[in-house]
Amino acid sequence: MASKLEFVEFVVDQLHEAGTITYKKMFGEYGVYCNGKIFGVICDDQLFVKITEAGRKICPDLTQAPPYEGAKNYFLFEDVENKEMLTKFVVATYQELPEPKPKKRAKKG
Repeated sequence: MASKLEFVEFVVDQLHEAGTITYKKMFGEYGVYCNGKIFGVICDDQLFVKITEAGRKICPDLTQAPPYEGAKNYFLFEDVENKEMLTKFVVATYQELPEPKPKKRAKKG
Protein backbone atom coordinates (compact mmCIF):
# COMPACT_ATOMS: atom_id res chain seq x y z
CA MET A 1 0.00 0.00 0.00
CA ALA A 2 1.56 3.29 -1.07
CA SER A 3 1.80 6.20 1.34
CA LYS A 4 -0.55 9.15 0.97
CA LEU A 5 1.08 12.43 -0.03
CA GLU A 6 -0.92 14.16 2.73
CA PHE A 7 0.86 12.04 5.38
CA VAL A 8 4.28 12.77 3.85
CA GLU A 9 3.57 16.50 3.81
CA PHE A 10 2.34 16.36 7.43
CA VAL A 11 5.60 14.72 8.57
CA VAL A 12 7.65 17.25 6.59
CA ASP A 13 5.67 20.11 8.16
CA GLN A 14 6.20 18.65 11.65
CA LEU A 15 9.95 18.73 11.01
CA HIS A 16 10.28 22.27 9.65
CA GLU A 17 12.44 23.29 12.66
CA ALA A 18 14.92 20.44 12.07
CA GLY A 19 16.40 21.96 8.92
CA THR A 20 15.54 21.83 5.25
CA ILE A 21 13.27 18.78 5.03
CA THR A 22 12.52 17.38 1.59
CA TYR A 23 11.13 14.16 0.21
CA LYS A 24 11.53 12.19 -2.97
CA LYS A 25 9.24 9.54 -4.38
CA MET A 26 11.03 6.20 -4.51
CA PHE A 27 9.45 2.98 -5.73
CA GLY A 28 5.95 4.12 -4.77
CA GLU A 29 7.05 5.29 -1.31
CA TYR A 30 9.13 8.27 -0.13
CA GLY A 31 12.69 8.96 0.96
CA VAL A 32 12.93 11.79 3.52
CA TYR A 33 15.94 14.12 3.69
CA CYS A 34 17.28 16.67 6.15
CA ASN A 35 19.62 19.25 4.59
CA GLY A 36 20.17 16.93 1.62
CA LYS A 37 21.00 13.85 3.72
CA ILE A 38 18.56 10.93 3.67
CA PHE A 39 17.56 9.97 7.21
CA GLY A 40 14.49 7.86 6.68
CA VAL A 41 11.66 6.58 4.54
CA ILE A 42 7.91 6.76 4.66
CA CYS A 43 6.25 3.46 3.77
CA ASP A 44 2.58 2.56 4.27
CA ASP A 45 2.02 5.93 5.98
CA GLN A 46 4.63 5.15 8.63
CA LEU A 47 7.90 6.97 9.31
CA PHE A 48 11.00 4.79 9.45
CA VAL A 49 14.24 6.47 10.58
CA LYS A 50 17.75 5.07 10.19
CA ILE A 51 19.11 3.50 13.35
CA THR A 52 21.85 5.48 15.09
CA GLU A 53 23.29 5.51 18.60
CA ALA A 54 22.00 9.07 19.05
CA GLY A 55 18.50 7.94 18.15
CA ARG A 56 18.80 4.97 20.48
CA LYS A 57 19.74 7.28 23.38
CA ILE A 58 16.82 9.64 22.79
CA CYS A 59 14.17 6.97 22.21
CA PRO A 60 15.52 3.66 23.55
CA ASP A 61 12.16 1.89 23.39
CA LEU A 62 11.31 2.51 19.73
CA THR A 63 10.28 -0.50 17.71
CA GLN A 64 12.74 -1.62 15.07
CA ALA A 65 11.29 -3.00 11.85
CA PRO A 66 12.06 -3.12 8.14
CA PRO A 67 10.09 -0.54 6.12
CA TYR A 68 9.58 -3.05 3.30
CA GLU A 69 10.33 -6.68 2.63
CA GLY A 70 14.05 -7.37 2.32
CA ALA A 71 15.13 -4.09 3.97
CA LYS A 72 17.26 -3.79 7.07
CA ASN A 73 15.64 -2.58 10.28
CA TYR A 74 14.90 1.08 10.91
CA PHE A 75 13.36 2.78 13.92
CA LEU A 76 9.60 2.99 13.48
CA PHE A 77 8.66 6.45 14.78
CA GLU A 78 4.93 6.19 15.36
CA ASP A 79 4.27 9.37 17.37
CA VAL A 80 4.72 11.82 14.48
CA GLU A 81 2.31 14.23 16.18
CA ASN A 82 4.88 14.82 18.96
CA LYS A 83 6.62 17.58 17.03
CA GLU A 84 9.22 18.40 19.70
CA MET A 85 10.40 14.81 20.20
CA LEU A 86 10.31 14.05 16.47
CA THR A 87 12.43 17.12 15.70
CA LYS A 88 14.96 16.31 18.44
CA PHE A 89 15.17 12.70 17.25
CA VAL A 90 15.66 13.58 13.57
CA VAL A 91 18.26 16.28 14.28
CA ALA A 92 20.31 13.87 16.42
CA THR A 93 20.01 11.16 13.77
CA TYR A 94 20.97 13.57 10.98
CA GLN A 95 24.07 14.73 12.88
CA GLU A 96 25.32 11.16 13.29
CA LEU A 97 24.81 10.06 9.69
CA PRO A 98 27.71 10.40 7.25
CA GLU A 99 27.64 13.03 4.54
CA PRO A 100 26.35 11.73 1.20
CA LYS A 101 29.05 10.75 -1.26
CA PRO A 102 29.40 13.13 -4.20
CA LYS A 103 27.87 11.81 -7.38
CA LYS A 104 30.29 10.86 -10.10
CA ARG A 105 29.99 12.81 -13.29
CA ALA A 106 29.37 10.90 -16.46
CA LYS A 107 32.42 10.75 -18.74
CA LYS A 108 32.01 12.33 -22.12
CA GLY A 109 33.54 10.31 -24.78
